[in-house]
Amino acid sequence: MLMIRNSLYCVLSVLLLLYACRTEKKLEVGLITEKAMVVTAHPEATRIGVEILKKGGNAVDAAVAVQFALAVAYPRAGNIGGGGFMVARMNDGRKYALDFREMAPSAAHRDMYLDSLGEVIEDLSWMGHLACGVPGSVAGMVAAHDSLGKLSWKEVIQPSIDLARSGLHITEKEARAYQLKASKMVKYNTRPNAFTADTVWTLGDTVFQPDLARTLTAVRDQKEAGFYEGWVADSIVAEMERGGGIISLEDLKNYKAVWRTAVETDYKGYGLISMPPPSSGGIALAQLLESVENLDLRKKGFQSVEEVHAIVEAERRVYADRSIHLGDPDYYNVPQEGLMETAYLTERMADFDPNKASISDSIEAGEPMAESEQTTHFSIVDEDGNAVSLTTTINGSFGSCVVVGGAGFFLNNEMDDFSSKPGVPNYFGLLGSEGNSIQPGKRMLSSMTPTIVTRNDSLYMVVGTPGGSTIITSVFQNIINVLEHDFPMQASVSAKRFHHQWKPDVIFYEENTFSQKTMDQLKSMGHEMRQRGYIGRVDAILVRPDGSLEGGADPRGDDTADGY
Repeated sequence: MLMIRNSLYCVLSVLLLLYACRTEKKLEVGLITEKAMVVTAHPEATRIGVEILKKGGNAVDAAVAVQFALAVAYPRAGNIGGGGFMVARMNDGRKYALDFREMAPSAAHRDMYLDSLGEVIEDLSWMGHLACGVPGSVAGMVAAHDSLGKLSWKEVIQPSIDLARSGLHITEKEARAYQLKASKMVKYNTRPNAFTADTVWTLGDTVFQPDLARTLTAVRDQKEAGFYEGWVADSIVAEMERGGGIISLEDLKNYKAVWRTAVETDYKGYGLISMPPPSSGGIALAQLLESVENLDLRKKGFQSVEEVHAIVEAERRVYADRSIHLGDPDYYNVPQEGLMETAYLTERMADFDPNKASISDSIEAGEPMAESEQTTHFSIVDEDGNAVSLTTTINGSFGSCVVVGGAGFFLNNEMDDFSSKPGVPNYFGLLGSEGNSIQPGKRMLSSMTPTIVTRNDSLYMVVGTPGGSTIITSVFQNIINVLEHDFPMQASVSAKRFHHQWKPDVIFYEENTFSQKTMDQLKSMGHEMRQRGYIGRVDAILVRPDGSLEGGADPRGDDTADGY
């Protein structure tokens, strides 16, 4: 009898083990390196970043090299005709936030996209020459390199010049992106260029960019003056004149990148460093984390009904605040400290009902005391522990679709990120008010959220994403995935995402994010659900307990992690 009981026990144990193995979901782990890591939206940009690190460059050198490489290899988002934000943390704890966001031209005015009846003219702020803000990327890269770089300027920019000259085989995803915009390339360009050379693009086609190589050579030899003055600046202004744009030589000459004080907050013992206005990302991220800190997301479980509901309700309130209180701090008094106050955020969440969805029309911005999504992000950690989180954009896919004649680069359509008219949503459905109205020289509000996370005053995570209005929520969810649910970096990046931005009053979600049961429960609580395409393309790095680095490269694109 004892033998029979033992045998039954053994069989039962085996069956339980097999069941556990079958039901337990193994979390995906990304590339692990010992010393340094680069994660970007394109394999060529990643390769160039790693080469710079192997040459003895630091994370900032690699970031500058990657920024220029993306302008060549990933022109629908990488750029020298756009702008962005960089957050850096050096290995001695110094923190930096660099604003190289685009600016409104001096001839811009608050009603420039309205008709005689005061209504917004469709697409005028989105496509063509009048949609372009004054580019900031080149000034930003020079400022970053001059202050924090180690290698020579020529060493960090030359690989991109070589890439533009030698030609680039486009990937299947890039071929689809080129094909999708082919007709607009023809419509909005006044001179032939590499992107109007063909109207049918397929995998493996080679794009040669001699005009861009010439522009990058001028920047290599003269830094800012090679872009904001001289023949490149003349080419930008000539392009404006041919297409009805308003960027002037004076606008270009007056552009400056700005060092700002990073937004810092903490979440359950972790430190977070992110971008201040004119990015809304850092403040909104801090608000979201504070709003959910006491809701025990770990216990609720990853993407459970309870967790999704709690996150959506926090997002609803934060995006309402964003619509009213955020803008360029040089032009508008942003109540930054008040928005991040614990007491204020506790009050904002006081009417949170764990069993019922709020109605966005009943949620307004609070009263604290006195952003295609074709952005791209990359994360870099060098072997000394210096880290860069950099998000850069031309706004829509290929920006305004305008290539500067003879200079070979796309110009942004960032003017759409202003509020053309209070209460009228922009391309991403975001509402704005006076804080983000159009004024000459003003920087438009952004959702970019380059972020660095620390633990015990040591580097822990570097994270960011493109995605327009979904940037903030994608960064937030990835931080929650790792800090609350112990996801490896790659599993977190690959996980399905959802998004709520107050208005429209909808939970947007990727295909197969939720089970039908979860969907039904959320709907029964009053949430409207709407499936959409990919949300964000997160590129991130996690420092593991043994000090090694895990890269998370988003499978939604051609994103690639590499290092050594």
